Amino acid sequence: MKKYIIIAAASLLAFTACKKDYLETTPEDSVAPATIFETTDNAKLAINGISRLMTKQYMSSQGYNGEGTIKTHYGTWPGNNSSRPYTGFNYIHNFTAYDQQNYYVDIFAWFYYYKLISNANTILAYIDDATGTDSDRNYIKGQALVYRAYCYFMLSQIYAPRWSSSNGGSAAAIPLRLEPSTEAMDKASLAEVYTQIYKDLDDAIALFEQSDYVRPAADFYLPDVTVAHAVYARAAATREDWNTVVTHAEAARKGHPLMGNAAYHDGFSTPNDEWIWGVYDAEDQTLYYYSFFAYAGSNASSGQCRNYPTLISKVMIDQIPDDDTRKDLFLIPESTDLYNSSTGKATSAWTKTVQAKYPVGTASTFGVDKYLFNTSTVYAYMQFKMRATFAPGGGSFHLFRSAEMLYLEAEARYNLGGQENTVRSLLETAVKPYNAGYACNASGAALLAELKLYRGFDLWAEGQDWFDLKRWGDNVSRKSWAEGGSCLEALAITYGPNEKNGWCYYAPLMETDYNEFFDK
Repeated sequence: MKKYIIIAAASLLAFTACKKDYLETTPEDSVAPATIFETTDNAKLAINGISRLMTKQYMSSQGYNGEGTIKTHYGTWPGNNSSRPYTGFNYIHNFTAYDQQNYYVDIFAWFYYYKLISNANTILAYIDDATGTDSDRNYIKGQALVYRAYCYFMLSQIYAPRWSSSNGGSAAAIPLRLEPSTEAMDKASLAEVYTQIYKDLDDAIALFEQSDYVRPAADFYLPDVTVAHAVYARAAATREDWNTVVTHAEAARKGHPLMGNAAYHDGFSTPNDEWIWGVYDAEDQTLYYYSFFAYAGSNASSGQCRNYPTLISKVMIDQIPDDDTRKDLFLIPESTDLYNSSTGKATSAWTKTVQAKYPVGTASTFGVDKYLFNTSTVYAYMQFKMRATFAPGGGSFHLFRSAEMLYLEAEARYNLGGQENTVRSLLETAVKPYNAGYACNASGAALLAELKLYRGFDLWAEGQDWFDLKRWGDNVSRKSWAEGGSCLEALAITYGPNEKNGWCYYAPLMETDYNEFFDK
């Protein structure tokens, strides 16, 4: 992905009045639309440019890097299934900044996704006039529509109410900007947002089918028809549109078989066939300490990972059978004598044992095959699932994979009723590659609980946890070490679906100060 163009278009007029460093998010190769859309070959570079925007440094703040930030700050850290031995990001973990309209975490997702939408809208406005084949034009237009649909879906998850709390979708959600314009605009209803998401994806699927172009495996970071189906399935689940989930979850899996046990243990930073859509990273384009794995990689040399590794929930992993090979990717202590009972920090003796057992990297021996960096602090229940491929914390990562589609289809069929045998079969399909003896015998509410448990474990740290809890209307409820969990006391909190503004971030002041139509 070395060649790309990022369209020189403002994502929102609101941001022209903000601090200068918020705007410094495009490289020197930004080009005006009139030049880009002379040919479809140039337009392909603009599509590549949107992909590049998904992994860039933003807001002059380490940790704000595009989709990696969405995974950590919005999807994983605020959820139930992970914690970190660090209180500096409590406002993220405990979702206490939802009403702080000047905080980076409140601003970022709005700024970021509307920036991508602006680029997609410009492509859609100009692509029909580009010189090239109909096949190329159709494919490019389909990709732009997928980007736009995905961005509006993500914005709705972060800034709009869950479907079950939206009065049939009539609740105000977010502005729907469908043209390359910065005009002030009122919020559309949540139903209107989903209608547009569905339309964009329907149109994209039709355009992909009209094109004879097939996405090469190496271009996993670009949308294709399976990506359109995957976005559709996830959006439909959040919309509680279960028949639609079944249709698109099945279609999204085509050509994307589940990864085997070896690939599952390979660090989640190298693309494989299960990845439906991902984000590209390479050493010649790395973000260094801004990268996703600089916050998520157990082997990263960044201070965040070396000093404050991500821990899996003891409450959750204790429910997973020991013959599930994925448990090998977490440091499960044999005794409480091995770590501090208040923080989880390993004793000196256990630290030495761990360093002797697991591959340890250094600045000169860095690699995805290493589970730790040589100066990493060891904690009980720390993870080895997410590992960087190059220093200090670089590597590609996925946005969608087939396992999620299996869980979504199983959840949909459970909610449709009368299909428990199929639900059990789908769950077994997802789990058996890693636990050959697994058999699902649950029914009723216990079946749904088992489905949620394995979904949370399989997709752990992949950016789904908090979003799942929100759409389900389930509590965030984390336990401290003293309570039998694996959280610092400051992170051991409980709050329900009707608290904290219904789990909706306020629109940032950068929008509300400019846009006359709404104040939050």
